[in-house]
Amino acid sequence: MTTAPTRPPGKAERIASAAPSRLGAFLRLRELPVTVALIALVIITTVVNPLFLSPQGVKDLLLNATIVIILAVGQALVIITRNVDLSVGSILGLVAFGTGTLFATVPGIPIVVVFLAGMLLGALLGAINGLLVTVAKVPALVITLGTLYIYRGLNNAWAGGTQYFAGDRPDAFGSLSVDTVLGFPLITLIAVVVVVIVAVYLAGTRPGRDLYAIGSDPDAAKLFGIPVSRRVFLAFLTNGVLAGLAGVLYASRFNSVGATTGSGLELAVVAAAVVGGVAIFGGSGSVVGAAMGALLLTTITSALTALRVDKFWQEAIVGVLILSAIIIDRIASVRSARKLRISEARNV
Repeated sequence: MTTAPTRPPGKAERIASAAPSRLGAFLRLRELPVTVALIALVIITTVVNPLFLSPQGVKDLLLNATIVIILAVGQALVIITRNVDLSVGSILGLVAFGTGTLFATVPGIPIVVVFLAGMLLGALLGAINGLLVTVAKVPALVITLGTLYIYRGLNNAWAGGTQYFAGDRPDAFGSLSVDTVLGFPLITLIAVVVVVIVAVYLAGTRPGRDLYAIGSDPDAAKLFGIPVSRRVFLAFLTNGVLAGLAGVLYASRFNSVGATTGSGLELAVVAAAVVGGVAIFGGSGSVVGAAMGALLLTTITSALTALRVDKFWQEAIVGVLILSAIIIDRIASVRSARKLRISEARNV
């Protein structure tokens, strides 16, 4: 008895079998829920208030989201390593006030120098956080909660009752938040460039991929020869640099900076990253998702304001989103662990 030879699958069969797996992979994207929520929110709000998506409305929405997007990208790097940085709002405030001070005390200073100085100050403050976390071995939540108040206290002592206004800065610097390229605000395009660079770093370089390994299991990462302390330190350092950049852009975007600049931003930034699919327990997520989370939260605030919803409910909705994101992430982690155990049991 002979058996007919088995025909190798043709091109059509291969495409058909690949389609479900690609669809499944797409549906499992961590950025998908926040993207769907953002699109749905924009559609609903536009139906109720057609001016929401007017050219000026879109520009204002992007401008409002820009600062949070840059901060959320830096925060994502830290959270992926199973840490958190609560001091970013205070770093932004210090750098923003320092920016105003430079323009007021050094007339004619080049704008590029101001950007470099702001990012350098942010790097220094981020490095302090990173050293305290990696050398002192104290939980990042405790360290950065302390530096949040230290940096804010320094800003209060430095600023006192002083404020710098739009008239204290060069017109060219203020134009960064006014000028557009292809209809997009210039500072928003700067944020997009930041997202792209950091996304490529995470996905396309070994140090970037190491951050995920550290967040998944720091002890295992050490066994594989990954320099955990160095990578975590660099994550905090980069977060500080981006907070410094955001501080300079904040001084360009808003009409005044003072002692209270940046207060409360840290919670919005953590919320943006978590809502955007960055696992609060570390090891997964993307800066694209964090940026989408920042855009979603900003859109929620703008939409609820356009719909004349009380500010209390705006904050309550953000809180619900954070809790929902954490719960969903936890459920997904439990399911993944269960599938892994079942797979290992079958292979025994």
